Amino acid sequence: MTENCLNDEKIAAQMRDLEENLKEVRERIAQAAVKSGRRPEDITLLAATKTVSPQVINRAIELGIDHIGENRVQELMEKYDALNLSNCSCQFIGHLQTNKVKYLIGKVSLIQSVDSLKLASEISSQSLKKGAHTDLLIEVNIGGEESKSGVSPEKLPELFDQIAALPAVSIRGLMCIPPVCDSQAEIMRYFWKMQEYFVDITTKKSDNKENDMILSMGMSADYYEAILCGATMVRVGSKLFGERAYR
Repeated sequence: MTENCLNDEKIAAQMRDLEENLKEVRERIAQAAVKSGRRPEDITLLAATKTVSPQVINRAIELGIDHIGENRVQELMEKYDALNLSNCSCQFIGHLQTNKVKYLIGKVSLIQSVDSLKLASEISSQSLKKGAHTDLLIEVNIGGEESKSGVSPEKLPELFDQIAALPAVSIRGLMCIPPVCDSQAEIMRYFWKMQEYFVDITTKKSDNKENDMILSMGMSADYYEAILCGATMVRVGSKLFGERAYR
């Protein structure tokens, strides 16, 4: 079977299963929200669309998805013109190199993975050049893993202040990707710790109230636990679109 045929079958399967998958994810989000003392509408579902075709993404938008997130600049650029984004926020959620920032400004509403003053300064510079204003989240390396990006928790307050002083950008909250864990209790310990940093930094450092800020944590395997621990945004991919065939 040719690669094109395999791809067509994958798209057909995603289109067929998407509505039911979305229903299940929304129900699970609602359950976690209520259990955490909040309303389902307090939680933003972002569809992580890495490797997902524009056809399937647009179907998700038709079904009510209003936030999508891409991990790779080149992939986003290839898809962008085919996406129906008039009522949908397009965000960048992957590791970002400074030399690719210029491609995102004006196209994404939020960059979630800012982990250094150098990167934030480039976002600021490119935003000024294009007459734009860019929202961002600071990524925190909650597990202290050398293999992952993100600022260390102890350096977060300093980085927050440095970025807050830059023109043409606004800090909208925090984001993290915790280590792979063997139990629900273990992953929740990381999420609770992240929630503590979030409350501390947003109440002490920001002019915005905490409930105006974003805590982006939790993916397909652990978004329920993340919401229990205070996440306001979850990034869900495989639970919506099926397992990925990474390139």
